[in-house]
Amino acid sequence: MANLMKKNSGLSTPGQSVFNDFFTDMDRMFNNDFYLMPMQLRNQMQASMPAVNIREKENEYMIEVAAPGMKKEDFNIDMEEGMLTISSQKEEEKTDDKKDFKRREYNYSSFSRSFTLPENVKPEEVKARYEDGILSLTVPKKQPQERTKQKINID
Repeated sequence: MANLMKKNSGLSTPGQSVFNDFFTDMDRMFNNDFYLMPMQLRNQMQASMPAVNIREKENEYMIEVAAPGMKKEDFNIDMEEGMLTISSQKEEEKTDDKKDFKRREYNYSSFSRSFTLPENVKPEEVKARYEDGILSLTVPKKQPQERTKQKINID
């Protein structure tokens, strides 16, 4: 038979810190699902939000979105007033009809990422390509305008 021990009634025993119960209660509080819920929601949102890499080259910006398992038809790419928005909504339904059971599963996933583009881009020349689970966008830069120097005669 297992030994049963009575918990001390709040009095500290020799060699035991007064704070032991305090830290035990604090650990219990932070391990409680209620307090972890905001962190779990944040982790779920990050898991469903694809990772994005942005690189600047001399003549263009490169945006890469990691979205494996999707098709190019699953994406919407819009540009409005200097704001580039990449979004996707995907719905799947799986149904298994067997002799003894019926199973129906639904899966819905979506994301939307928006980027404010700098003024030195050519929005009409943006190109997108989806290959091997990576959505790649090329955003060309405008060439810097040469400033002309002009001598003005005085009348």
